[in-house]
Amino acid sequence: MGRTIKMAESPMEGHPDKLADLIADALLDEFIKKDPYSRVSLEILLISGMTFVAGHVSTEGYVDIPGVVRKTIKEVGYNRPEYGFDADASAVITSIEEQSPDIVLGISSEGAGDTATVVGYACLDTPNYMPLPISLAHTVSQKVSELRKSGRAPFLRPDGKTLITVVYEDNKPLFIKDLIVFCQHDPETSLEKLRDYIHEEVIRKVIPQHLIQKETRILINPSGRFVLGGPLADAGQTGRKIVSDAYGDVAYSGGSAFSGKDPTKTDRTASYMARLMAKHVVASGLAQRCMVQMAYAFGMNEVIAFDIETYGTEKVDKEKIKARLLELFPTNPKKMIDFLDLRKPIYKQTACYGHFGKENLPWEKLTKLEELSELKKEV
Repeated sequence: MGRTIKMAESPMEGHPDKLADLIADALLDEFIKKDPYSRVSLEILLISGMTFVAGHVSTEGYVDIPGVVRKTIKEVGYNRPEYGFDADASAVITSIEEQSPDIVLGISSEGAGDTATVVGYACLDTPNYMPLPISLAHTVSQKVSELRKSGRAPFLRPDGKTLITVVYEDNKPLFIKDLIVFCQHDPETSLEKLRDYIHEEVIRKVIPQHLIQKETRILINPSGRFVLGGPLADAGQTGRKIVSDAYGDVAYSGGSAFSGKDPTKTDRTASYMARLMAKHVVASGLAQRCMVQMAYAFGMNEVIAFDIETYGTEKVDKEKIKARLLELFPTNPKKMIDFLDLRKPIYKQTACYGHFGKENLPWEKLTKLEELSELKKEV
């Protein structure tokens, strides 16, 4: 096995693509608050001075779409004209239609709301069973945003991104090879001040020191000043950060985006169920690493294909683990929604800093650990 390098990036909430995801899930939450059975599929496009909201929605409730959009943009911190994207001045253009009757027919028969392949993953790298690179990248980006929004670092602006690479040996993380942070800032702030601040107040405080070795390269705004950012500098769109939404490059990507989709969309709900299954396998001690893969076809009410990969770390025969997972966890689209209690406004919190690893979310709760652990006694 030897040494390998694993990597991950984490865009901050002011990154144009992440802001688009955040708006999409903020709108989804509002629709679900008004009508838990709302069927929502939204796409957001951001460019300087404009927000486009397009998609298909069927609901019994009313949502003030421009109001939610502007409120979300303001919460992120785009609230000044000099940022090039101002919540109060941004035009909001909507094009919303009813959900297709053909899709309604497929869902009403408890079928999948989309054709999708999905992936769930868990490992022993971190206490929340997430890969170390993506966990560290999210931690750094979240800390930068926290300092900015708290007022402790008023010279920071909303856009930014963290990239981390980690050296593994025999599939165990050794140390950080590269830690690169990009932070948008006001024009008066020197690069020296910015770099010193991020190093002292972020990196030294959130990165475990044993992961920083002499080979580690730490770079902060290596390309120089970063004043223009957000939708002024680059258009943003939903669904363009699917690898950072999931597990970094450690596991496969199912290929589908999550944000802006209600739970009847199997590419979202089944991804959450796959994560729950994989986490249970690792937390129960049945394997050190686990990837769960599932496939769904639109309108069909059962999983088309189901498999797991435990990378040779399993303590019990893989076929037995697969069979027990299918006994304990539903794979029918409607039953997954009910099992995870997904008809609630919980989605806005998933849009930034990852959909997985946040312990308060239902697909992170180890509710079947005891039942799955029984497998070890049967060996």
